[in-house]
Amino acid sequence: MTNRLADTLSPYLRAHADNPVDWFPWGEEAFAEAQRRDVPLLISIGYSTCHWCHVMARESFADPATAALINDGFVAVKVDREEHPQVDGAYMAAASAFTQNLGWPLTVFATPRGRTFYAGTYWPPEARAPMPAFREVLAAVREAWTVRRAQAEESADAVTDALARAAESAPSDLPDVVAIATAAEAIAQREDRQFGGYGGAPKFPVATTLRFLQHPVVREGAPDAAASVERALAAMAGSALRDADGGFFRYATQRDWTVPHYERMLTDNAQLLDVARDAQDERTVRGIAAFLIDVLRRDGGGFGAAQDSESMIDGVRNEGGYYLRTLADRADLESPAVDGKVITGWNGLAIGALSRAGLAFGEQRWIDAAAAAADHVVRVNRNSAGALVRTSLDGRASSAVATAADRGLFADGLFALALATGDAMWATEARRTLDEVLDGPGGDDPLLSAQGIATSPDETDGDLPSDAAAVAGAALTAWWLGAGRDTGRPRSRP
Repeated sequence: MTNRLADTLSPYLRAHADNPVDWFPWGEEAFAEAQRRDVPLLISIGYSTCHWCHVMARESFADPATAALINDGFVAVKVDREEHPQVDGAYMAAASAFTQNLGWPLTVFATPRGRTFYAGTYWPPEARAPMPAFREVLAAVREAWTVRRAQAEESADAVTDALARAAESAPSDLPDVVAIATAAEAIAQREDRQFGGYGGAPKFPVATTLRFLQHPVVREGAPDAAASVERALAAMAGSALRDADGGFFRYATQRDWTVPHYERMLTDNAQLLDVARDAQDERTVRGIAAFLIDVLRRDGGGFGAAQDSESMIDGVRNEGGYYLRTLADRADLESPAVDGKVITGWNGLAIGALSRAGLAFGEQRWIDAAAAAADHVVRVNRNSAGALVRTSLDGRASSAVATAADRGLFADGLFALALATGDAMWATEARRTLDEVLDGPGGDDPLLSAQGIATSPDETDGDLPSDAAAVAGAALTAWWLGAGRDTGRPRSRP
């Protein structure tokens, strides 16, 4: 059977189009169907390069018996977390009330109004202590909804109300130079002096942390902390975390940066390009730029979201096997798929990083690639009213709303492109984009809002800058450009 996912604008959803599960995409139709049938929603959230999402799809969602249980007792909704980050964020926050093991695939059981009464991540097809079988979970949740429905609804309302209260935060004072230096020193105390980076296994690049430590304020106030960045970059660049073609994998499962999780994200590589440029590591810069342009760039000029960890080798899905071959041996293999979604904010990161690196190293090809991506997003990633949207695929714009971070990161990338090209058109477009988010942040998922489910502002820098950091970064760039124009003296920006 082919379900409703075949014509969606998400490769992750399209990969589930032939499942026997009667999937709905995220939208009002699924909520209306759950209310009509008076059954819970099963909301499954993941992304196309997620290994365990692939595993659960093969084990459970492709299994007719499991699909029959889902179809009979639930309305099943499949969500691409990269297309709908606010949906993912809201349900990840709700899931934290039920499990400490958060991640993807995220499996949420919710009332017909979308309010969570139970959640977990991956469940296997057969019980593996301490994990029950997925079919056992389905049966238990259905029984709870049928026999103890009032209790389930009470729990769902309590979780929703608690998260709504948590979303109401008052602004705090801005940190001064001393506070910033103290924070940097606290990060540096976690440096792994033997293998580089911070903390133990699993070990992530966390490029936002590296960029923070590279800031001139940190270099001046906490020079030892700032110096840890170059040690971390050198360790990562010389390890298995960096592929032979120059691109970086998502993270390493071991403290010494070995045994990578083999997916490769646009977000990590774009930010690490800035880290390497600032560290004057030309070899690493050139490797990442080549990966972005030669692997992730799509027809039309935009950059895809990520490259998969899995590929087909000898007719079998294999995680990492492609990357373990030499570049020469890969020639005869099918390369891992690239998720072709062109995400507005993520492309902004790549546009900015390639523009700055191209200017620094005299590589016009990188600047041209940045310009092509910018042109694609400006033309394609818009709705019928002309407003930026979150993503596009194959030249078609998604209906998913652009977040504040999307617009902030894209504006900042356009400012960098204007500086690299000398073309004021890009600065004008950047200022227009920045003004849109400053005049009214908006960007809330309309379906969550309609159901009274809080979408907390993204206030934490993780693998990406937060909403506030993205907008502040673009505003700072705009200020630097304005200050340089007013005084007649160009000023550098880190």
